[in-house]
Amino acid sequence: MELAVEDTKPAINRLKRARGQLDAVIRMLESEADCEQVIQQLAACSKAIDKAGYQIIATGLKQCLDSTSDTTEVQKQLEKVFLSFS
Repeated sequence: MELAVEDTKPAINRLKRARGQLDAVIRMLESEADCEQVIQQLAACSKAIDKAGYQIIATGLKQCLDSTSDTTEVQKQLEKVFLSFS
Protein backbone atom coordinates (compact mmCIF):
# COMPACT_ATOMS: atom_id res chain seq x y z
CA MET A 1 0.00 0.00 0.00
CA GLU A 2 1.48 3.32 -1.07
CA LEU A 3 0.29 6.58 0.39
CA ALA A 4 0.14 9.71 -1.74
CA VAL A 5 1.81 12.82 -0.33
CA GLU A 6 -1.37 14.85 -0.71
CA ASP A 7 -3.25 12.30 1.42
CA THR A 8 -0.64 12.34 4.19
CA LYS A 9 0.07 16.08 4.25
CA PRO A 10 -1.59 16.61 7.67
CA ALA A 11 0.51 13.79 9.16
CA ILE A 12 3.67 15.17 7.54
CA ASN A 13 2.99 18.61 9.04
CA ARG A 14 2.33 17.08 12.46
CA LEU A 15 5.58 15.11 12.30
CA LYS A 16 7.53 18.22 11.35
CA ARG A 17 6.10 19.99 14.41
CA ALA A 18 7.01 16.96 16.53
CA ARG A 19 10.55 17.09 15.18
CA GLY A 20 10.77 20.70 16.34
CA GLN A 21 9.41 19.71 19.75
CA LEU A 22 11.94 16.91 20.02
CA ASP A 23 14.77 19.29 19.12
CA ALA A 24 13.49 21.58 21.88
CA VAL A 25 13.52 18.69 24.37
CA ILE A 26 17.13 17.90 23.49
CA ARG A 27 18.14 21.54 23.88
CA MET A 28 16.33 21.69 27.22
CA LEU A 29 18.14 18.61 28.48
CA GLU A 30 21.48 19.93 27.30
CA SER A 31 20.87 23.21 29.15
CA GLU A 32 19.68 21.41 32.31
CA ALA A 33 16.16 22.81 32.11
CA ASP A 34 13.43 22.21 34.67
CA CYS A 35 12.30 18.58 34.74
CA GLU A 36 8.59 19.42 34.60
CA GLN A 37 9.02 21.56 31.49
CA VAL A 38 11.06 18.85 29.78
CA ILE A 39 8.42 16.23 30.54
CA GLN A 40 5.61 18.47 29.27
CA GLN A 41 7.45 19.10 26.01
CA LEU A 42 8.31 15.41 25.63
CA ALA A 43 4.68 14.41 26.23
CA ALA A 44 3.53 16.89 23.58
CA CYS A 45 6.04 15.44 21.13
CA SER A 46 4.92 11.90 21.87
CA LYS A 47 1.24 12.77 21.37
CA ALA A 48 2.00 14.50 18.08
CA ILE A 49 3.81 11.42 16.79
CA ASP A 50 0.96 9.14 17.92
CA LYS A 51 -1.64 11.34 16.22
CA ALA A 52 0.37 11.38 13.01
CA GLY A 53 0.55 7.59 13.12
CA TYR A 54 -3.20 7.31 13.56
CA GLN A 55 -3.76 9.75 10.70
CA ILE A 56 -1.59 7.59 8.48
CA ILE A 57 -3.42 4.44 9.55
CA ALA A 58 -6.78 6.08 8.86
CA THR A 59 -5.61 7.19 5.41
CA GLY A 60 -4.34 3.69 4.68
CA LEU A 61 -7.61 2.14 5.83
CA LYS A 62 -9.61 4.36 3.54
CA GLN A 63 -7.35 3.72 0.55
CA CYS A 64 -7.31 -0.03 1.08
CA LEU A 65 -11.04 -0.33 1.51
CA ASP A 66 -11.69 1.88 -1.53
CA SER A 67 -9.27 0.11 -3.85
CA THR A 68 -9.60 -3.61 -3.24
CA SER A 69 -12.06 -6.41 -3.43
CA ASP A 70 -10.02 -8.81 -1.24
CA THR A 71 -11.11 -7.39 2.10
CA THR A 72 -9.90 -10.42 4.11
CA GLU A 73 -6.26 -9.90 3.13
CA VAL A 74 -6.51 -6.14 3.57
CA GLN A 75 -8.07 -6.63 6.99
CA LYS A 76 -5.15 -8.84 8.07
CA GLN A 77 -2.58 -6.33 6.81
CA LEU A 78 -4.29 -3.39 8.48
CA GLU A 79 -4.72 -5.27 11.74
CA LYS A 80 -0.99 -6.00 11.77
CA VAL A 81 -0.16 -2.33 11.16
CA PHE A 82 -2.63 -1.11 13.75
CA LEU A 83 -1.40 -3.54 16.42
CA SER A 84 2.16 -2.37 15.87
CA PHE A 85 1.01 0.94 17.36
CA SER A 86 -0.19 -0.59 20.60
